[in-house]
Amino acid sequence: MNDVELYQAVLGIQAPWKVTKVELALTDGRVDVWVEHPRGQKFACPDCQTMCPIHDHTPARTWRHLDTCQYRTLLHAGPPRVRCEEHGVRQVVLPWAEAKSQFTLLFERFAIDMLKATDIAKAAAILRISWDEAMTIKRRAVARGQARRAATPSAPTRVGVDEKSPGRGSEYFTIVCNLDTKTVEWIGDGKDGPTLDEYWKRLTPSDLEAIECVAMDMGKAYISSTLRSVPDGIRKIVFDRYHVMHCATAAVDQVRRNEHASLTRQGETSPLAKTRYLWLYSEENLPDRHVARFEDLKTSELKTAKAWAMKELLRHLWEHTSKPAAGRFLSSLIRSLKAMKLPPLNKLASTLADHRANILTYIDHRVTSAACEGINSVIQELKHRSRGFRNRENFKTAILFQLGGLDLHPALPPQL
Repeated sequence: MNDVELYQAVLGIQAPWKVTKVELALTDGRVDVWVEHPRGQKFACPDCQTMCPIHDHTPARTWRHLDTCQYRTLLHAGPPRVRCEEHGVRQVVLPWAEAKSQFTLLFERFAIDMLKATDIAKAAAILRISWDEAMTIKRRAVARGQARRAATPSAPTRVGVDEKSPGRGSEYFTIVCNLDTKTVEWIGDGKDGPTLDEYWKRLTPSDLEAIECVAMDMGKAYISSTLRSVPDGIRKIVFDRYHVMHCATAAVDQVRRNEHASLTRQGETSPLAKTRYLWLYSEENLPDRHVARFEDLKTSELKTAKAWAMKELLRHLWEHTSKPAAGRFLSSLIRSLKAMKLPPLNKLASTLADHRANILTYIDHRVTSAACEGINSVIQELKHRSRGFRNRENFKTAILFQLGGLDLHPALPPQL
């Protein structure tokens, strides 16, 4: 088998295309392959598939292919254009590459796998392409995946809404997650109500009607947006357990701060010194090295210990399977928090009372935005791996590329 026949097979080139020349440039570490078609060949119009005569050829182009024995392999051809009676002059579909791509289908598929496995700089170095070329592959992959999703729309019925900062400063994204598939459904600029409105407007009335629940934090902007757009939204909003417990933990920490400051002002040696993180743990997650010390602290008469006990008691709310029982438990807890007459716990009690209805909707839907928090962790890792993103759109692309659950790879023709 000669070089031409070898590359005809390696590249999967099928009639009417044929490899006509192969050149090996040892000093450049490159293999150049030229592909042509016979004279008088007809090609299908890309719009209607009618076989049409060739009108002309665009200038010769080059596509990067998978390496051959560690040599960069470049494919060269002059793409033909056909004249269709119905659609006019159109460039034909090439079997080895998508339109406007500078890479073959096989290279692009391999590059997508590499980009999913590591950060863009490392992937670009392995693939021996520039950072901009690697980013272009990412953008094309995300656009391809979104187009496929739009072609077969299937809106999620269980939704999580959260915010994420793309970098330093006060700029935020609103991220909508599909809680069933644990993927990012949509990303919007900002964290206010109008931003989330943009997502709801993308859905059809039947899609909005089909939404079963929306897990979110207790921010007014997202609540208002959901109530405006989602039918019967008041029964579908679920205030996430993670955010409710975050409020409780913050209240315990404030009680600790206040009590520690008070003891210090009185000239006493405060047992709360250097204990901040001990009170932030759930009891079962406390590291073994702190167990003995914390056992003494939590059974003491410290106000912080009593506040911590109330926080731990609140965790049992989500164990209830009966909504009336959960409601009675929450009401009793709110009364107990107020009875302690500590400002941070009074504030927590008011928060629980104000949002009582949609804390209890958890019993109906049994969902949390844990999937969103998991996605946030991966997003943070993306930021760390890439050492931040100066360009917001690049950050969006990176999120959707890794977490969008999109079909990213270009389709291969049957012969490939």
